[in-house]
Amino acid sequence: MATDTATQTTAQTETNEWQYGVVAGVVAAIVMGGLMAMQMRPVLEVAIPSMYFLTGGLAGFTIHVAHGAVLGVAFAAIASTQADLTIAKSTALGVGYGVVLWIVLAVLVMPIWLSVVGSPANPPLPNVSVMSLVGHVVYGVVLGGVYAALR
Repeated sequence: MATDTATQTTAQTETNEWQYGVVAGVVAAIVMGGLMAMQMRPVLEVAIPSMYFLTGGLAGFTIHVAHGAVLGVAFAAIASTQADLTIAKSTALGVGYGVVLWIVLAVLVMPIWLSVVGSPANPPLPNVSVMSLVGHVVYGVVLGGVYAALR
């Protein structure tokens, strides 16, 4: 005599968009951080850590990568609304995102924040730097490309 047992399985329908954003943001921040280490070392060693009353390049790089991860999640929230997101489209979206981040965070917020905490690396307001713009565009390119590849 044979018996049949029915087993019910459920498919996981959870999306991983925010995790893709974290990973893409970390990778992009590491690439941008490498450029900063070569071109704008004082930003990593003094400006970024002093925003949190810290010192040193390791603290600055760690904070920079953490910021990149959080901003990657915000990018994922925007990019995940696109149904037909190709790598090219995501990269272009990343470039625009990088420019917006540069204007809002590097040009405006960071100088105000550094002034409030009394940082020795207090840039002018607005803090318009072509090297910083290039770094943020590179962050956006890598962010958009990695995010789309993971997705």
